Amino acid sequence: MDKKMIAVVGATGAQGGGLVRAILADKNSEFSVRALTRNVESDKAKELARMGAEVVHADVDDPQSLLKAFEGAYGAYCVTFFWEHFSPEKEKAEAKAMAEAAKKAGVKHVIWSTLEDTRKWVPLSDDRMPTLMEKYKVPHLDAKGESNEAFTKQGVPTTFLLTSFYWDNFINFGMGPTKDESGQLAITLPMGKAHLPSISAEDIGRCAYGIFKNGSEYIGKTVGIVGEDLTGEQFASAFSKALGKPVHYNEVEPSVYRGFGFPGADDLGNMFQFNRDFETEFRGHRSVEVSRKLNPKLQTFDGWLAENKNKIPVK
Repeated sequence: MDKKMIAVVGATGAQGGGLVRAILADKNSEFSVRALTRNVESDKAKELARMGAEVVHADVDDPQSLLKAFEGAYGAYCVTFFWEHFSPEKEKAEAKAMAEAAKKAGVKHVIWSTLEDTRKWVPLSDDRMPTLMEKYKVPHLDAKGESNEAFTKQGVPTTFLLTSFYWDNFINFGMGPTKDESGQLAITLPMGKAHLPSISAEDIGRCAYGIFKNGSEYIGKTVGIVGEDLTGEQFASAFSKALGKPVHYNEVEPSVYRGFGFPGADDLGNMFQFNRDFETEFRGHRSVEVSRKLNPKLQTFDGWLAENKNKIPVK
């Protein structure tokens, strides 16, 4: 029996890679997988090919390559990576290109990895947080949320997947424990006492697979996924337990975080402030129960740390 093809944008990245591996790990899957990547010769691309994926060249900035990669596919996973270029305009153009390619190729089910457009809660005129790039409050959220319309306008059968903060940021984004002025380990977040919805990137891919397996059930719907809702204190406590040494929660104001000076600090400072100030709404859009239904292997932060603690740079 011919299997239904899922085309995965960003297949060598965190979310896309998780979906590719989830499909390939299921030996009884009704799906096959086409892994889209700009560099088919990369080590990650070669590994996916070795595992059984069809690896093809596609570039989200090249609409023709996208169309070719989507042709013949039943489903497509669409994702952008803001931190590669820091341009919300580019991110919106990429989303539009994916939506148009999916429409032209006749894709039956698209999952668009999105986030809230924070301007619906904090308009540009609201000075609780600074406006960035003249048009955004949290550029990497707002551009994704605004891009939902690209898929609805095209009439593409879409599930809008609201993701959460990656635990993998503690490995790859320099957010892990660092020594403070007193020489003690601490994690720094401008979250106050609020809970931050968070998840492993691998579980995002597994949840997406669960959505595809449910056929048309989630088409036209927004699905919010999360592994756990944790406070800064709870993150620090989990790190202390996993590392076997005290890790403190260094609570700072978003204005302080925005001033840290690394690329994107202002964007992330605003993001955390939005998560803090609109905790009820942000958490309300994400459900552990729904996530576990889609992905029975959903990890806890403690479980994820047990497997990944040695990958986290502790400075």
